[in-house]
Amino acid sequence: MTAFLVVLVIILFGVAIWQMGKIFEMSKSKQTDTSEIASEKDNNINGWLMLGFVLFMYVILAVCFWKWFDVLLPEAASEHGLEIDQLMLISMILIFFVGIVTQWLLHYFAFQYRGDRPRKALFFADNDKLEFIWTIIPVIVLAGLIIYGLFTWTDIMNVDTEDDPMVVELYAYQFDWRARYSGKDNTLGEANVRLIEGVNQLGVDASDPNAQDDVVVNELHLPAGRKIIFKIRSQDVLHSAYMPHFRAQMNCVPGMITQFAFTPTITTEEMRQNDVIVAKVRKINEIRRKKSIDLAAKGEEALEPYEFDYMLLCNKICGTNHYNMQMKIVVETEEEYNAWMAQQATLAEALKQ
Repeated sequence: MTAFLVVLVIILFGVAIWQMGKIFEMSKSKQTDTSEIASEKDNNINGWLMLGFVLFMYVILAVCFWKWFDVLLPEAASEHGLEIDQLMLISMILIFFVGIVTQWLLHYFAFQYRGDRPRKALFFADNDKLEFIWTIIPVIVLAGLIIYGLFTWTDIMNVDTEDDPMVVELYAYQFDWRARYSGKDNTLGEANVRLIEGVNQLGVDASDPNAQDDVVVNELHLPAGRKIIFKIRSQDVLHSAYMPHFRAQMNCVPGMITQFAFTPTITTEEMRQNDVIVAKVRKINEIRRKKSIDLAAKGEEALEPYEFDYMLLCNKICGTNHYNMQMKIVVETEEEYNAWMAQQATLAEALKQ
């Protein structure tokens, strides 16, 4: 590191000397060298380059949309996800429209008004009408977008307890997830990281009556059509509970409980029949098939076919194995969920084993 800093200082010193030399040259009383003064040819070349560059940007944008449009998420699998997608769509339309128009004006003016000796620039100090127009329009558009976003966010975050939502805890730690269901009483028992010991990986207070029927699992099952409130904790560092297909994300902060609620609407089996998902799975499996041929030639084990599943991911870079921090989510019917839950051991039963 010391050697790197020494080299960097030497380079910067050399640049400073070079710049000082240019200043001294410019300070001479008479300049005879005109090589650095733009000519008519230079102005024309740069003007056409500016116009060509904006057209190149538009072509690249169109190619990106055509080639990678299918990497976007499919339809939202939660009730509030429709509102999120609508807000995102409106925001993107505005951003792309303003960006395309302003980029065209910027590059077109650079081309149209490139240096031309016979032409003199028209200068005026101000134009109140023009300044009012280009100030008030962005203010109105941004205010409308912000207000729309605030109403959408408030509607999403306003958890209505009259809907009898199911309470589930998401517990994050390096580098995995655990989920804790609130049991028949729909109330989570108290928990503290200082109580973590043996099979009690979440630090649940076993003496709390509300904790006796809690169920701890490493695969999250959710009934479709039922609102779920997620109480989110972190054991060690800042994580982020990210469920992209449900348009849900909330930070997991050590020492505090954050929460997010949504109602899943599409079961895992239904989503697997979605045309977009079917096409993606087919594409992924074709890539894996080709990769498996190469692995087989090397005597290595082939890749298993991919099957779509909802996933809970960590969206914060929380350490070396951050990429592997994920948990499978199964959305199913109420009957299937009840049958699965009946097979799970409660915390009281697990502590007795």
